[in-house]
Amino acid sequence: MAKMTYSETLDYLYARLPMFQRIGAPAFKKDLTNTRLLCAELGNPQNEFQSVHIAGTNGKGSTSHLIASILQEAGKRVGLYTSPHYKDFRERVRLNGQLMGEEFVVDFVERMRPAIERIEPSFFEITVVMAFEYFRQQKVDIAVIEVGMGGRFDSTNVLENVALSIITNIDLDHQQFLGETRAEIAFEKAGIMKAGVPVLVGERHAETEAVFAKRSEEVGTRVAYVQDFVQLKQIGVDYEKGEALYEASSQRPNMNNKQTFASGLLGEYQTKNIATALLSAGLLLQPNNENQLKATENGIKNVLQNTGLVGRWQILQTKPFLSIADAGHNAQGVGEILRGIEKINPDQVFFVFGMVRDKSADSVLKLLPQSDANYYFCAANIPRARPTEELQTEANFRYGLSGQSYKSVAEAYAQALSDAESYQNANPQKKALVFVGGSIFVVAEVL
Repeated sequence: MAKMTYSETLDYLYARLPMFQRIGAPAFKKDLTNTRLLCAELGNPQNEFQSVHIAGTNGKGSTSHLIASILQEAGKRVGLYTSPHYKDFRERVRLNGQLMGEEFVVDFVERMRPAIERIEPSFFEITVVMAFEYFRQQKVDIAVIEVGMGGRFDSTNVLENVALSIITNIDLDHQQFLGETRAEIAFEKAGIMKAGVPVLVGERHAETEAVFAKRSEEVGTRVAYVQDFVQLKQIGVDYEKGEALYEASSQRPNMNNKQTFASGLLGEYQTKNIATALLSAGLLLQPNNENQLKATENGIKNVLQNTGLVGRWQILQTKPFLSIADAGHNAQGVGEILRGIEKINPDQVFFVFGMVRDKSADSVLKLLPQSDANYYFCAANIPRARPTEELQTEANFRYGLSGQSYKSVAEAYAQALSDAESYQNANPQKKALVFVGGSIFVVAEVL
């Protein structure tokens, strides 16, 4: 049999393996058996490098990229595994910010093809194991691993050589898989805790503290809450320059009492993720060290360049009006987005908006503004997308959101830009804003 090309290899993976990114629930497996079998085929590569394991409802992607960037600036050889991808499958697996090679993907799948066809894993299961093998072959100093969903049964939870476990926050998302309450969801995410491995939790919540306390006692570790040690606030944003300023306050001996950081992460909600990354750096790198402080400062500043992070309060254009995309897709994420829009204080917002079927539309749509807003409803080009007409009908009739549906994200975005330009030309003293979001897959199509 002739060796597959890279394109043929991806086609094989997409066709052969159920992919949550595309089809949702049928691809979700609440079991680690397949991942363990696949790892065993390779001699358990996940045990041969140190890792940072990051779970959470929101912010785990940004936090993963921030920590990876800081470690890179400290001179480490850093693996980074995140999901899903926006444009290129290889975005999921990076070495010091660089995508893994196409040749590695081809060779890995060819080598593992008999096991794939015997074990029948999901797409996520095989990509996690692919990342582990890549990091082993590349001899990384440390790998930053983002949980896909939950934690307890997530494929990444076969990791054993963990230096630090992080849970960014807990909110209501993926309830059909993880539980209906914050406490139930926290139980699933607390499944990444391991004996003797310190745990950082980004945010306190009355419903989840007891869950974390009980689980940490059971496994033999301790939980620290980031907000007890580091407080961060955004003190300025320059959209033209693409840079925000943050001020950190801390009583930690390995941090300055007050310190200002610049970053390409512009969303004010990033204060929580940057605070978690700051505290993580103090645990992972040698404290009271000038190099550690410099690496932290540069890692936060250069996170976009160092890691290729996209889709978080990302500027699409600044003139003649601001256009922003953000992948926040649940009630908490959209709430943060709306606070960011409110801070910009536009006179009219043009929302390009689409969702996926398995997300609660009600919890999001009820947050969106009725006045001073036009909506351009669309669906990403994936089977899991919520049909455009269904979303428009619910938004129009249940929540009074005025807008039309479009055949594609590109068409919706083009119309929003055109309408915003017409509004801006007719009202030169006013400020228009185009926002693209509701789903990571909608955002991916405008990047």
